[in-house]
Amino acid sequence: MSKRCNYWWVTRPKRKLNSIPEILSVFAGATLEHQWDGSRSLHIQFEDALEDAGLKRKGTRRDQGGSGGRTYAAWLRSLGLICEETTTKQVYLTLAGEAIIDGKSPVQVLKKQVLDYQFPSHFSLSVGVDERFKIKPFRFLLRLLLDERIGSLSTEEVGKIVITEAETEKDFEKIVNRIIAYRNFGDEVLADDFFEQYIPEVNPEAHDKFQKLTDIANTMFNWLEYTQLIGRDTKIIFIPEEKIAEVRTIIDNKSSIILNAEDGEFFQRKYGIDPWHKKDTRNLLATKTVTARSIDIQKIKNALIILASQKPINTIDFDIINQVSEITGTDRKLVEETLLSSYPHGLVGGFLANYYEMAFKGTEEAVEFEKATTEIFNSVFGYKAIHLGQTGSKSAPDILLLSDDEGYQAIIDNKAYSKYSITGDHHNRMVHNYIGKIGNYSESHYPLAFFSYIAGGFISTIDKQIASEVYESNVHGSGITVGTFIKMVEKHNATPYSHKELRNIFSVDREVKLADI
Repeated sequence: MSKRCNYWWVTRPKRKLNSIPEILSVFAGATLEHQWDGSRSLHIQFEDALEDAGLKRKGTRRDQGGSGGRTYAAWLRSLGLICEETTTKQVYLTLAGEAIIDGKSPVQVLKKQVLDYQFPSHFSLSVGVDERFKIKPFRFLLRLLLDERIGSLSTEEVGKIVITEAETEKDFEKIVNRIIAYRNFGDEVLADDFFEQYIPEVNPEAHDKFQKLTDIANTMFNWLEYTQLIGRDTKIIFIPEEKIAEVRTIIDNKSSIILNAEDGEFFQRKYGIDPWHKKDTRNLLATKTVTARSIDIQKIKNALIILASQKPINTIDFDIINQVSEITGTDRKLVEETLLSSYPHGLVGGFLANYYEMAFKGTEEAVEFEKATTEIFNSVFGYKAIHLGQTGSKSAPDILLLSDDEGYQAIIDNKAYSKYSITGDHHNRMVHNYIGKIGNYSESHYPLAFFSYIAGGFISTIDKQIASEVYESNVHGSGITVGTFIKMVEKHNATPYSHKELRNIFSVDREVKLADI
């Protein structure tokens, strides 16, 4: 971006952050400890590697100079995951980048990076974002969402008002009033010279002259959604009730603007500190020399990270070792040694980030949400989980669980909505079809222990709705948000639940809260 950018701007080679772990891993394997800037061959090598990994669509390139690779590298740089050593100009991972490659939760790492994202940054200066902005934009958006006068934000409000007018934290009250005015009077509140100020290049005949700005707002919503701090309903974002306390704590813990953004290595290393460190004291020049073995090790890590984005890998077993060995063509012994030492507890974080998003897609990815939930109950919690939802039958639930450990079966119903309500039809289906006629789809003679709904979120009266089903069916039940369910998975990886404990959690006869797990 060569021209001055007179609004907040974030780069978006992909609309969402889900693929960052895989892209970062490929970048590490292809380019680390080489001089990135100006190396056309390295840019092409990275672009080729992205295409080979299925992370970038293959096809005719606009040029043969590796511009696609540079775009993805800029994305990583903008999020503080890579840095350039000042004297050698070689590129390295920041602590945040290393944490992702080492298998730490990408949601935890990228949540910090998104919340600490700021203008000015070394990246924003390089692409011409106006230096009048001295603000942490995502924190500012969360502050607005917490304010009772605002409550929610649309892409139009953020695109037309917030990203053009919010320069510093001191503008908060002004922006609140501007949003309220926009809600009352629409585009009439915009400056007469709005397009000249912000998007002078827009085509006057364009169907939506504001699209450039609302697209940026949508990308920022996608980034915030990845942090799992907000809920989303099409073009509207809000903070779910169960996340309000966490967001308040985040906002109350002030985060200062990093100074000296023009100093590339200093800024990137300071911004790129992961959640488990206070400062970056590494001597990058003392890093071990790249060898054939270290390249193979990075290939092995790449392969597992990409596999782990597609299914939860809870443990490194014989099948995973063989699969990675076949993908990479590396020695099985080195694969086993690398995976067991680098990821002794498996790698589920990348998959869980994708799983979280599925819970807000409505019918768009309903079957994928069900399949992913089935996989979690199978490979993480150790049930025999059977996916029934793909049949499309209204007489069977999405998932049937069988516990041979404790001798029970259970029903799971996925609802990919941000505010799910058990309507009369859904109530009758659960009570009379799923519970009342379980023998129609289950051959097990185990007693039915519980039913549970897993959803993006619930309406405020969900406890009463669940209690009504429990009363009528005489079977324990619950509902659990995908965020709380993910917390259960993470807790299980540290201290495994027994099937008896899981039965107790899912049998609370109301929504399962964090305190219950």
